[in-house]
Amino acid sequence: MIELSFLSAFLVGLLGGGHCIGMCGGFVGAVSVHLPQHKSSKLPFLLAYNTGRILSYIIAGMVAGFLGATSFFLNHILPIQKTLYLISSGMLILLGLYLAGIWHGLTYLEQIGGVLWKHIQPYSKKFIPIKNLKQALILGGLWGWLPCGLVYSILIAAVATGSAVNGGLLMLAFGLGTLPTLLAMGLAAVKLKSFLQNIWVRRASGLLVISFGLAGILRLFQ
Repeated sequence: MIELSFLSAFLVGLLGGGHCIGMCGGFVGAVSVHLPQHKSSKLPFLLAYNTGRILSYIIAGMVAGFLGATSFFLNHILPIQKTLYLISSGMLILLGLYLAGIWHGLTYLEQIGGVLWKHIQPYSKKFIPIKNLKQALILGGLWGWLPCGLVYSILIAAVATGSAVNGGLLMLAFGLGTLPTLLAMGLAAVKLKSFLQNIWVRRASGLLVISFGLAGILRLFQ
């Protein structure tokens, strides 16, 4: 079941590109405008702060997985493990509806995360404009805590892994899935952006993510 979770987390990151453009576009634009404008010179900086971002995801995933592991000790009293897997699969279905533009409830999760971001955002401004790769890496690490419904949904799945290692790996898979879109945004790949924001592409992506959620529920009751 965990292999399916890794694949679905990667695809959520990859297929959620339209959402990433809307959520992170302003941040990426603010950072990229001060970088060297030649793509080959800009790429190391983009890779550095995306690495920092993904490292933050991994840390958050490990914490979530550890919390799940502590709850599994109660599994002999309550069906904690099955309940967490059911919740994570249900979140995938809701996430698919969100990506398809049918349901927007995940914005409430982003509002909750905004409370934490208010305390982190002032520190991120100290690293703009980026002057070196170390600065880019730190800024990316801070960026990883930007409120995002996609991130929070996968974190719930990370809790269900019941393992700090698997929780971190799950968030790594998600982060790698987001990488092509966010690199393209930094390199001003306009064609890819318009493709990912196409309503039919978003709906197809949403349906695929929903199918993973349904598959998880079916496997749980087999």
